Amino acid sequence: MWTTWTAMLSLLSVNAACTGEPMRTQREHGWERSRDAEAGDEPVTPPRVDSHLTPQDRIGDVLRHPAFQGYARLLLPWDDRSYDEGMRLSEIGSLLPYHSHVEPGVVVDGMNRIVDDVRSSKQVFYAFYTEEEQRRDPTKRHTGLFFFRGKPGAPFAVVSPGGGFAYVGSVHEGFPYAAAISDAGYNAFVLKYRAGLGGSAATEDLAAALSFIMRSADTLNVDRRSYSLWGSSAGARMAAAIGSHGAARFGGDDVAKPAAVIMAYTGHSESAKSEPPTFVVVGEKDGIAPPSVMERRVAALRAAGTPVEFRRYPNVGHGFGPGIGTSADGWLGEAVRFWARFVAAERK
Repeated sequence: MWTTWTAMLSLLSVNAACTGEPMRTQREHGWERSRDAEAGDEPVTPPRVDSHLTPQDRIGDVLRHPAFQGYARLLLPWDDRSYDEGMRLSEIGSLLPYHSHVEPGVVVDGMNRIVDDVRSSKQVFYAFYTEEEQRRDPTKRHTGLFFFRGKPGAPFAVVSPGGGFAYVGSVHEGFPYAAAISDAGYNAFVLKYRAGLGGSAATEDLAAALSFIMRSADTLNVDRRSYSLWGSSAGARMAAAIGSHGAARFGGDDVAKPAAVIMAYTGHSESAKSEPPTFVVVGEKDGIAPPSVMERRVAALRAAGTPVEFRRYPNVGHGFGPGIGTSADGWLGEAVRFWARFVAAERK
């Protein structure tokens, strides 16, 4: 199921074909400290807990921000890299080789939502594995949920960003999605799953996170009914797998299937006899998850009687995220409205 993505991890040059960007060196990816940062040419001023980030701030400002204490690294894509702390957030797209149209202003807006919630004394980060589970398997320390609150007691969405199972692009496909869902009145959780271990481990993390939310729904003040699963690229594979087979198949609790699955640009083609309503988006120039693959799955779902909406956007490739400034701009709102139809139907 996951072999296609595993093979592609050694083919980052595919991204150049989709985005027009050249392959980057280790330094250009921000995986080393820059010479300027090492020299200390610019003194570091610790931010306040309520300090908003800007695109001119640096990776180091994220890592040291008081609002992110205890989980700052989980905001960023890579589990197994050291970062160039001098890299400006305006360049953060260089850390996301499978993604395109990464807008620094949108990235910092998503992180600033977390800053605002922390300033308001709201808990944002939740570990869904226990300390004992993390002790037995230290890779599970690279996981967690970021909670973007909507209306109290409203249904929730779980958002699984992509990254080819090599990294987790929450800054592009997680926090901006969750902000849009929250603004529509629904609750949203962004999943940080284990990267570098393949699709099975990542999907197990989604199943565990979903089970945690269901068990903690009263404390979190979210409705257990009518939830949705959102995923982009690798994350869409995870969301679709749970939608098809349920969380228990992947080690989670026996919970109801989602009211809707929202899938963005993925090569996932498997489907079950009974599938949740599904909203699908892809760029027509996607060279990683060709539209034809998604169209075949859409056809299979429709043949089985599953409600499906499909969007194919011109002049965009893989990993467009919110699609700001592209033909895909506005798709998040459409997806929320699609989900809302089935929330309403389940309450009749």
